[in-house]
Amino acid sequence: MSWLKPVLNSYLRLTEKPHMRRATSPDALRRSFQTKARLFFHAPWRSRMALRSLGPGEALEITPPDLRTDMVVLYFHGGGFTFGAPETHAAMLATLAARVGCRAILPRYPLAPEHPYPAAPEFAEAAYHALCADHAADRIVIGGDSAGGALALTLLARLLRSGAPLPAGVFAFSPLTDMSFSGDSIRANAATEAVLPAERVDDMGAMYLGDVNPTDPDASPLFADFTGAPPVWITVGDTEILFDDSRRIVDRMTAQNVPVTYVEERDLPHVWPIFHNMLPEARATIDTLAAWIGDQASSSDPTR
Repeated sequence: MSWLKPVLNSYLRLTEKPHMRRATSPDALRRSFQTKARLFFHAPWRSRMALRSLGPGEALEITPPDLRTDMVVLYFHGGGFTFGAPETHAAMLATLAARVGCRAILPRYPLAPEHPYPAAPEFAEAAYHALCADHAADRIVIGGDSAGGALALTLLARLLRSGAPLPAGVFAFSPLTDMSFSGDSIRANAATEAVLPAERVDDMGAMYLGDVNPTDPDASPLFADFTGAPPVWITVGDTEILFDDSRRIVDRMTAQNVPVTYVEERDLPHVWPIFHNMLPEARATIDTLAAWIGDQASSSDPTR
């Protein structure tokens, strides 16, 4: 354990968690996150970023300094379906892209409450199919964190259900998988969670889902069928309120014979890889994930 981990956890519990608890509107969280991302999160030198069209909207495309593979990561940012943007997560994905030697594409999907469910999952599916026009499906890895992890896993379930071409794999950092918030960790980890205030989850759910049944598989991938899925990689910290969201979906996927890799970490904050500029554990997780993506690239490459 690095000495920075408890320092970062204490800082987040004293600053970010109260800030999220007090926020009165998504706009305030959006502005704050954008500002902090510019100040604290930095991409590797010579990473190139450019906006491009993708399906029904736009996306941020990241090209690493050393492009070594035709694999591409399609990544959905987190933010409770109400805030966050490609730019807030660009530095983390640029770091991952540099480790893998691949491009990363971050769609700007529609946010609630202006665009409630099902706008985000429908956009995600359209973005994937648009990307498949330029890349073979088995050269795409889908990823996401928190609510973006929900979108990544929901997209996988939708593709399986429709019989569409499948990606090489799917990964998620601290994914939100259960919009009914029935996991024990929502309550049991309310105090130990460093970032997310447990008492605000219902507010977020109401803005995103409205009157939609939270156990609908397109809203909560925990309840989806993943039979026949490609490899999945999921990581979560054991003190997060979303701890059970990961543990339970891993159990479900395992029962459905999905090849799933589950990495459970001790006392790391929600979506800790975003702190790669300062936290050794964040860099280690990105390195581990990069190796996993490399394995999927090799197994799906017909020339090997």
